[in-house]
Amino acid sequence: MMMELRILLFFVTVPWIFCEPTRTSKVVPKHKGILKIVDDEELISESRTVMEAREPKKKVILSADYESPVDTAGEGPGADRKDDKELPTCLMCVCLTGSVYCEEVSPDMTAVPPLPKETAYLYARFNKIAKITNRDFADIATLRRIDLTGNLISEIEDGAFSKLSQLEELTLAENKLVKLPMLPAKLVSLNVNHNLLKTKGLKANIFKKLTKLSYLYLGDNGLEAVPLLPETLRVVHLHNNNITSLTDNTFCKGNNTHYIRYNMQEVRLDGNPITLAQHPNSFICLRALPIGHYK
Repeated sequence: MMMELRILLFFVTVPWIFCEPTRTSKVVPKHKGILKIVDDEELISESRTVMEAREPKKKVILSADYESPVDTAGEGPGADRKDDKELPTCLMCVCLTGSVYCEEVSPDMTAVPPLPKETAYLYARFNKIAKITNRDFADIATLRRIDLTGNLISEIEDGAFSKLSQLEELTLAENKLVKLPMLPAKLVSLNVNHNLLKTKGLKANIFKKLTKLSYLYLGDNGLEAVPLLPETLRVVHLHNNNITSLTDNTFCKGNNTHYIRYNMQEVRLDGNPITLAQHPNSFICLRALPIGHYK
């Protein structure tokens, strides 16, 4: 009897033991029809991996400093860009904050280039600029210094500098000028050495009206007389011209023997066909004798 009960128990429990894995495992298809039994946790992990693989990724590029990534998802045709109007000049020249350097530009620069609005200092030396027009500086009221040394400038329209209320230094040396235009009222220094200027090319009071002018360079031209000079002048160079005579009023006031020109520090008259010793009263008011020929 006991033997029969053991046999019956064996046939009941064994199938139950072998069926237990079916409650905790699932059958999933494997490649090429081969079945694979996996746990529930493994199946969930694989499904997460598939979902993550399908999630779109943002495009990432390196920023200009090559250190941190920059998200370009919002970049498009409307993104901010530098004003293209300034690019031509700043490609030919060197543009720094407030300064433009256009020296010995290649290919040849034959006109004043368009300048950035905030330009205060322009250096355009040793080019082939031939003319200065009224439009060249009309919109650049911030200019304080212009240097156009060593060009081919033979003409400057009369109003070319009229709107430059802040201009203090103007250098036009080594050009082909035969006359000067109207000059800005606040000019402190003017250099027109090595041009083709003659006395008839200068308006009578062109310098006298400049009440801040301190430095005037007119050497190596064709002037026949000393122009009227403002009281503020400290240095005047008139060497290598065609000046043949001086008057008592050239530097001094002939009717006032007590007058002293305190501001004037240096006068150059060397290289002119004149003997200074013959005009002693012309510089009696000066604190130092002019440089030139006395014999």
